[in-house]
Amino acid sequence: MKQFLMIAMAALMLTVGATNMEAVIKKTAPATVIHVVTVKWKAGTKPEQIKAALDGVQALPIKYKGIVRVWTESIKVQGGKANAFVMEFKDEAALKAYTDSPAQLEWYKTYLDIREESATFDITNK
Repeated sequence: MKQFLMIAMAALMLTVGATNMEAVIKKTAPATVIHVVTVKWKAGTKPEQIKAALDGVQALPIKYKGIVRVWTESIKVQGGKANAFVMEFKDEAALKAYTDSPAQLEWYKTYLDIREESATFDITNK
């Protein structure tokens, strides 16, 4: 009987712990979408061209209301890339609507001509 009570108590604690963990995750995990881009610039790209492209990322939340935040200062970048930047979209619909939007097309004028290659990761918690 004592062993049964200990097993029942352990099961209850695991259930409560799992429920609490789910509540914590739900409460702290944002439902926004993070759009992470790592970039390798074309050979011969000048620092002022890179700065203009990254400044363009910084301006995007003003030009496209679906973007809530951006990060452009790379601290560490791996995989042969030179820079990384992040855009935080309010939700998945905002990310999808951004494709070919006037804001994206305008920014592409400073970005696409100097980008050799990039890798993109879109991440959310739903």
